[in-house]
Amino acid sequence: MPTQPNSHRLRRGRYSETGRAYLITAVIHNRQPVFSDWRLGRLLVQERRRAHESGHVDSIAWVVMPDHFHWLMQLHDKDLGNVIGAIKSRCTQSVNKATGRRGPLWQSGYHDRAIRDGEDLLPFARYIIANPLRAGLVEKYGDYPLWDACWL
Repeated sequence: MPTQPNSHRLRRGRYSETGRAYLITAVIHNRQPVFSDWRLGRLLVQERRRAHESGHVDSIAWVVMPDHFHWLMQLHDKDLGNVIGAIKSRCTQSVNKATGRRGPLWQSGYHDRAIRDGEDLLPFARYIIANPLRAGLVEKYGDYPLWDACWL
């Protein structure tokens, strides 16, 4: 199985900072639209919620798209890689169990963007929740079931 070109560079220079907000994007292996089945998307939502309820992060906004997710969150007491790794791992186990599939669910790594102090979070949240509209999956925000933002 070939690896992603340059995926080893995703980790170079990565640093997690407690209290910092991050925009996270993670993609399904081979861009398979696994979460087109919204019941499977809810399994990812449960894992993201677990990280929030455990106090490791505060979720600000998120969307689960058919083949990836975006998550704007503030990191608390864990390393960013550990939080995302745990979510992806538990989600893989849940999806594989629910579908009878085997093997990797996610592409290796993830993309993160640290939000600068004083930078307005609202444009990032708007970007996230508008993803289903831009992708042509729905005609209005409320029609898509797998998103949320703390302001609503």
